[in-house]
Amino acid sequence: MSTTPENCRINYLEFNVADISKSKAFYGKAFGWTFTDYGPDYTEFSDGAMKGGFTTQLAPSPAGGPLVVLLADHLEAARESVIAAGGNISTDIFSFPGGRRFHFKDADGYELAVWSKE
Repeated sequence: MSTTPENCRINYLEFNVADISKSKAFYGKAFGWTFTDYGPDYTEFSDGAMKGGFTTQLAPSPAGGPLVVLLADHLEAARESVIAAGGNISTDIFSFPGGRRFHFKDADGYELAVWSKE
């Protein structure tokens, strides 16, 4: 059986959130994401390369999920954008083989990471 290049690749991310407008404001301000609304309880986001969604259909569930990692050209600038948008830095910038990164939590308690090769 043949497969497509997209087989078993991350294709979409979905977050259960308490307030879609608050999530849109945070991610729009911090990273410039754009949004397409599909009714009052769902919006799709695009970061320019990948799409996902925010929904209020279920309660936020930040514990136990995968760590979503974003790539940044300038790590300090991304950190400042997260703070300016109201995010909380949960692990400050640290080095690891291949680069540096930090972790933050959004308004619903989801923890994400941002890394850079610099």
